[in-house]
Amino acid sequence: MHGKARPRARGRLVALGVAVAAMVLGGQSAASVASDAARAATAATTANAAQTAPQGLLRTITKNASVSFPASRAAGQPSGVQAHELPPGEGPEGDSSAMRSHSKGPRGKNRSVDMLRPPVVAPTTVDGSEGLNRSWLGLDGFDQRYANGGNQFSVEPPDQGLCVGNSYVVEAVNDVVRVYRTNGSAATAVSDLNSFYGYPAQIDRTTGLTGPFLTDPTCVYDHGSGRFFLVVLTLEVDPETGAFLGPNHLDLAVSRTSDPTGRWDIYRLPVQDDGTRGTPKHTDCPCIGDYPHIGSDAHAVFLTTNEYPFTDAPGLYGNNFNGAQIYALDKAALVSGTSRINVVHFQNTFLPSGDSKVPGFTVWPAQVPDSHYATAQGGTEYFLSSVAGEEAQPRRFTGMADRIGVWSVTNTETITDRRPDLQLQRGLVHSEVYGVPPLSEQKPGPVPLRDCVLVNCNDVLGVGVTPPRHESEGQLDSNDSRMQQVYYSGGRLYGALDTVMRVDGSLQAGIAWFAVKPGTTAGSSNVARQGYVGVAENNVNYPAIAVLPDGTGAMAFTLVGHDYYPTAAYTLFGSDGPGDVQIGGLGRAPQDGFSEYTAFLDPGQTLRPRWGDYSAAVTNGSDVFMATEYIQSRCTFSQFRTDMTCGGTRAPLINWATRIYSVTP
Repeated sequence: MHGKARPRARGRLVALGVAVAAMVLGGQSAASVASDAARAATAATTANAAQTAPQGLLRTITKNASVSFPASRAAGQPSGVQAHELPPGEGPEGDSSAMRSHSKGPRGKNRSVDMLRPPVVAPTTVDGSEGLNRSWLGLDGFDQRYANGGNQFSVEPPDQGLCVGNSYVVEAVNDVVRVYRTNGSAATAVSDLNSFYGYPAQIDRTTGLTGPFLTDPTCVYDHGSGRFFLVVLTLEVDPETGAFLGPNHLDLAVSRTSDPTGRWDIYRLPVQDDGTRGTPKHTDCPCIGDYPHIGSDAHAVFLTTNEYPFTDAPGLYGNNFNGAQIYALDKAALVSGTSRINVVHFQNTFLPSGDSKVPGFTVWPAQVPDSHYATAQGGTEYFLSSVAGEEAQPRRFTGMADRIGVWSVTNTETITDRRPDLQLQRGLVHSEVYGVPPLSEQKPGPVPLRDCVLVNCNDVLGVGVTPPRHESEGQLDSNDSRMQQVYYSGGRLYGALDTVMRVDGSLQAGIAWFAVKPGTTAGSSNVARQGYVGVAENNVNYPAIAVLPDGTGAMAFTLVGHDYYPTAAYTLFGSDGPGDVQIGGLGRAPQDGFSEYTAFLDPGQTLRPRWGDYSAAVTNGSDVFMATEYIQSRCTFSQFRTDMTCGGTRAPLINWATRIYSVTP
């Protein structure tokens, strides 16, 4: 979730009637649960009482709309900082009275316990651009701020969505989308996501009215069906005040054909889980279905979220968290444009651990190369998760772990049945040590917004506001050790995450990666290969890995530190794991956005610089396409005072950019 509050998470945060038809408790089949009206009416209450066990709740959603990819609209005319530059009540983490901020805050110290110390890692060499085919500038802060005639906010971070197929590349970030061809040429103009999903603008600069709040775009091209699937989290707001109203939903767009520049069908899945709009009633909800991600197998499309109460209430696990939610949607029905879609909802997930339960946290669904789905056990979708984050350690937070979660949903072929019989399995497996990393330092360089803040140039802080005495070039958020993108390929599950590590004696941010051999039962999986990527005097963060059927692939991430401005980087992946660090797009300056500076904080807020919130990597034939955040804009303070867009390379309050690049492993 960008800009806005996201409970301990990463960035930016229509509901339709949903009928409850049956419920699965643990391994119990939905077919064994009575489906009469009385049982359906009490399903939400039963779910609340039994939510300490994984549940599969059969729901249905209906198609909301069919839309065409928005036509080109001229960008707004840049005119410096305007009123309503940030969403109402928003600082760098977007704190508001309607939603609690779970900011991690600065993390410079080692939070490990004696038994689990940060791994000591031999440094990886940075060496050229091996295997690089093409590289181009993707969507950036200028695109975000001035799309839809300039009726947009300034937001951080981008949250990288990328999907590739049928010679097209779809890139979606907070909060714009564009289609390219695989050679890097643009196939569409930049569109804002509000328009794409058929909503009013983020901010109407004539009336001051605000539209729904969209965040966390992520997408997949499903080779088996030849369709693009793009999902966002949408929070409904009061159009006059921008205050959150409680209802929020996953908006899933499905391309009508293999051409993403044409028409899309829109489905909306309510996720507030307070018993309204067909949702089950969970502890301390209404809640937020935060950080959605997407995967698919031969039969279903899978969406996952992290569920947090809107308020400071303890939630199911006593730490303002209700666990990850898993949704399986009937893919064939989505592809055919059917108006009514089966959805199986596994609620408030956890991992068994002796006599205790480890909350499911960022349970990331796997993608596959081409259509190499897992077909065993009636069709299987796999997931990975990590357990070092605060949400996964409600009793005693240490920030370190040596286990990861392996999940599967089997019997997915039944998703088309009147009473689907999908089964959820999960277990913990031992792994290398990993933990919550420190913030990533940046190489010093030009920071014109910082310089502007110190003298309030161009009234960047408002007319008559006294500028602060001190503002320093900041650091970057290094994530919180949650699992990042997952791929299932050649009988292995591949994933990576951000971790603290010691490289040449220095405590810094790096990457831990895993290749897991999934078993047929919850306890039979094991880590087949694993390792680390760390660069001396520099940080690597927000990894995304994609692997071809032969076991080769690539992993994207940001490289930043003593020697590099935020840079789009990657490693090629082989039989022995990742190789040297390569450059996909060289950074040209430090991050210089509003989340770096205390001047943009509301009273009581804690500074939290943003980055990420995730990168993306996908296979396409024998190639791997990747995208991640980096800094492309570079200008001096004098240039900034004259033109706060620095020649159309940034917006006044944000200078992030994304890089898209492809390699042949």
